[in-house]
Amino acid sequence: MSAKILFGFHAVTVRLKTAPESVQEIYYDASRRDQRMRQFLARAQEAGARLIESDDDRLHKLCGTHRHQGVVARVSPLSTVRSLDDLLDAVSEPPLLLVLDGVTDPHNLGACLRVADGAGAHAVIAPKDHAVGVNATVAKVASGAAETMPYFMVTNLARTLAELKERNIWVIGTADDAPKTLYEADLRAGVALVLGAEGPGMRQLTRKSCDELVRIPMRGAVESLNVSVASGVCLYEALRQRAAASPASLSPGGV
Repeated sequence: MSAKILFGFHAVTVRLKTAPESVQEIYYDASRRDQRMRQFLARAQEAGARLIESDDDRLHKLCGTHRHQGVVARVSPLSTVRSLDDLLDAVSEPPLLLVLDGVTDPHNLGACLRVADGAGAHAVIAPKDHAVGVNATVAKVASGAAETMPYFMVTNLARTLAELKERNIWVIGTADDAPKTLYEADLRAGVALVLGAEGPGMRQLTRKSCDELVRIPMRGAVESLNVSVASGVCLYEALRQRAAASPASLSPGGV
């Protein structure tokens, strides 16, 4: 398998923590001598990673951006769950899925993956023809979640939603004109939360495929939230409801 590029402290550190054997080499800005870089290099050395002194120009050429924080890694792809069906077959609790329809901005996808990981979602799903794939920018913004959160790009989203229903997963879409709010929905059972891109929202066929629609209450002047923020609101409401039903399921965490 061909190598992939990760950049930024968070993304590379998570890979060092979760799969150090997959890190082929790390290029770092030798001019940086601050505490964060020293701590990172010490962790990389402990993990046995090959370290290569570099400069900003070389790092930029490797990852295609100057927002690398002085750290770029060449890594081997991790083995992942082969299909959504395989993942759902292995889940022993009510599934919690995030479905993104029309999210094409890599920064938004990265943020959605990060919040999905934080809330304990089991997977993120998107259509192949209306979504961005996981690239270096997505991985950077996701701060490691691109490595841990399964992301499935499906050929036919409406058909996938129908298959989720056959598994007794309730499909809930978000829409500004929905009759009831997110907080009136029961999110304790298996659920797939469907969000569209900021502005156009879900496509019409996706909307028709939902079992019900809910809205996030907006009390101020703005009409809508960024899709990653909206994803966080929805996923953490599901987490809150499930934790209330089973307090032991809510583990300590941090920002």
